[in-house]
Amino acid sequence: MSFSQDVKNELLKIEYENSCCEKSLLYGMLIFGKSFSQYGVSMQTENKDISELYKSLLKKYCNVDCAVKVSPKARSYSVLIENKSDCDKILGAFGHSMGGSLKINHANFDCPTCINAFLAGTFLSCGTISDPKKDYHLEFTVPYMNLAKSLVTFLEETELSPKQSNRKGYNIVYFKGSESIEDCLYLMGASSAMFEMMNVEIIKNIRNKANRTANCETANIDKTVKASLVQIDAIEKIESTKGLDYLNNDLREMAVLRKDNPEASLAELSRLSGMSRSGVNHRLKKIVEIAQQIK
Repeated sequence: MSFSQDVKNELLKIEYENSCCEKSLLYGMLIFGKSFSQYGVSMQTENKDISELYKSLLKKYCNVDCAVKVSPKARSYSVLIENKSDCDKILGAFGHSMGGSLKINHANFDCPTCINAFLAGTFLSCGTISDPKKDYHLEFTVPYMNLAKSLVTFLEETELSPKQSNRKGYNIVYFKGSESIEDCLYLMGASSAMFEMMNVEIIKNIRNKANRTANCETANIDKTVKASLVQIDAIEKIESTKGLDYLNNDLREMAVLRKDNPEASLAELSRLSGMSRSGVNHRLKKIVEIAQQIK
């Protein structure tokens, strides 16, 4: 089962104390279905429980009976009301007239929780979310452009910051950032999904930090090895041409220490010699300079 279906199943389990909230849930499902007009009211879903909830709430709040049609080939469930009297009854129950562009009617929200329920219904009807282990993306596929704009305004009023685009003729209202998606999940009542997403994000951050640390350590090792090779080449050149006695006591001691510890970092050489790191670095640089001057 996908993460998107997990979210929808969590929303289906919410029990609203007030009937106004349950009606707002239905409103979100209705208005963001495939059609919502005097010519037809319909919705389509891959989740059987969503279609059954849609059917039962229509009967409860609009006194409209409808059937759920199953499409085995498309693995979907659809509900279609085409009777004009029933369509008028449904539109009238939510304060929508027969004409004009379709927009969210805020008069349907009687309490603050109605907004949460409405958003949950919207997601049940047209929402999807990516698995946070792969990507951060939540979107609503809205059938009408003006309704998509109305949804953007509605979400902005709840202090969310959605984006809007058009994909192959469909109006898409979406979120990309993990924080915005977590806020949206919390608002619609999917707190378990929100916490799961937060846990995934924490694990991702830990892994990224570990990878950055490992990469940094690898880079430091490479840097140490390259520097060591240059220094040992310089020491061997001096030893083969002039002999190490050519160096003064301090440089000769450092040359022997480096030869005996070819893989040691400056910090490790500092600890072995009892000198500061900068002192070790200065002497090794001096040895390399002397070797470069020898023809």
